Amino acid sequence: MALNFGRRQFLLYGSATVSTSLLLKACSSGQTPKLTMNGRSLKIAIALPGVISDQAWNQSGYEGVQLAKQKLDAQTTYVEQVAQADQAEVLSDFARKDYNVVFAHGGQFDAAIQQVAPQFPYTFFVAVNGAVKGENIAALRIDHLQASYLCGIIGASMSKSNRLAYIAGQKFEATEQELRGFELGAKTVKPNIKITSSFTGDWNDVAKGKEATLALISSGADVIYQWLDSASPVVLQTASDKKIYAFGNTKDQLEIAPKAVLTSAVKRMDLAIAYLAELANKNELKGQIYTIGLERPDILTLGKFGDMVPELVQKEALSTKQDIVAKKITFENCKESGKNTRCVKRTTA
Repeated sequence: MALNFGRRQFLLYGSATVSTSLLLKACSSGQTPKLTMNGRSLKIAIALPGVISDQAWNQSGYEGVQLAKQKLDAQTTYVEQVAQADQAEVLSDFARKDYNVVFAHGGQFDAAIQQVAPQFPYTFFVAVNGAVKGENIAALRIDHLQASYLCGIIGASMSKSNRLAYIAGQKFEATEQELRGFELGAKTVKPNIKITSSFTGDWNDVAKGKEATLALISSGADVIYQWLDSASPVVLQTASDKKIYAFGNTKDQLEIAPKAVLTSAVKRMDLAIAYLAELANKNELKGQIYTIGLERPDILTLGKFGDMVPELVQKEALSTKQDIVAKKITFENCKESGKNTRCVKRTTA
């Protein structure tokens, strides 16, 4: 059974069930119980910052819940376009409706999860792309840095201006890691290459996406790595119109702009979400950060290459991918210019 509640319905429901919230909050003052199914059928909910038809991040999250429904015969629901101000209330309403597992689809939900989770100890909250964990909080992370490192190698190899650019909706840990990987990969090819970043403040605003793209192109960038949702196609199409290159993200987006897209960082969030739902169904979901990298090519990989990418560049990227999987190339915590970041470490083992 799949349900979809509008944001207004959730807020009205929430105002009518404050007593339930207080009761559960009181329960949490003692020892917090872990998720235990005990024969109950799994109920899964997901809060999405955008729309399920964006052919990118939000669609992949929705598809993950649908896949879990098919595999586990779970009851599912979702809410689209959850604004930052409404996050805590939407998550709380899922818990009040007795959903066992609640996915919050984006790192921007971290603060809301930390606020809500202690009040609902019988619900397990999963921060997709998040950086939080707790008794009933897990984070599901794709190692964005690994994929963007490969794209950095490709981007630097294809750039003529020696200027690359990165566009994302918001600046938080996942996007910062993706930007760092892009930079590290590019500098293995051209140590003096310049990378400029732009955060539009909105994952779905098409006008802002196009404006940021045009500004970066005007500054000299001839390869753009984008991570947006509904706004991602306009970045790729604008790159094509201006005869520069770009990268797809989350989905294989080559077909959106085949003359511009070099490849895509394909992140099968649907499979990753279904994987954690299966753990929950087996009472094995724990309060930890689950990080999935290139060692799971069914979940994280490169998409199809554009015809413009030379075979030698493709081979270099794929060879580097194998070195990462074999741990000949790793990314470790380090300090650079006094700031905490991640650096490349190579071994011959």
